[in-house]
Amino acid sequence: MRSDIVPGARFPDFELSDHTAKHRNLSELQGDDPMVLVLGRGGFCPKDRRQAEGLVQLHREMEVGYCRLVTITTDNIMQTNEYRSGVGAHWTFLSDPRRVIQKDLDIAEYTDPLHNPMIPHVIVLEPGLVIYKIYDGYWFFGRPTTEDLRQDMRAVGVKCRPDWDITRPELKAAWENGRRELFYPYGKSYLETFHEQE
Repeated sequence: MRSDIVPGARFPDFELSDHTAKHRNLSELQGDDPMVLVLGRGGFCPKDRRQAEGLVQLHREMEVGYCRLVTITTDNIMQTNEYRSGVGAHWTFLSDPRRVIQKDLDIAEYTDPLHNPMIPHVIVLEPGLVIYKIYDGYWFFGRPTTEDLRQDMRAVGVKCRPDWDITRPELKAAWENGRRELFYPYGKSYLETFHEQE
């Protein structure tokens, strides 16, 4: 992995085709929310498929928790759709058959010249594509469990949600005084408030 891809740094705002062939960039997909980014080998890999199957249930929790999930592989669009539908996923999958990310991040899995995939990683991102945590998933048990990711989403939520603990008297007073920007999802200033607190 490139030496500047570390916790606290901003992850590159890659733009790729999604499973519907629409060009999407990561910042657009993330919006103002925390995001889990899965960089995988692709649908041919049983480890990737098992990981994705485990993420299906977590994704339902992430949706109600205002968090995002995105998977990127080196599969082409057809393979991406087969992989996505085969595991029953409902989140965005991005296709990178030109291996832009693999090359840019220096994560070519040189031990598999046949498929030439990326070394699997899971990147947990705070709003603004800020890296919170990086998991190296070359070995399956290096990948985060769903409980690891729940804990990460909690930690990022505490950090980036000004209204995480609405029992605080100052938050109740702010609400009563019309300061809605401190409360999710009352507009763009919510994310700006997060960055001011950093």
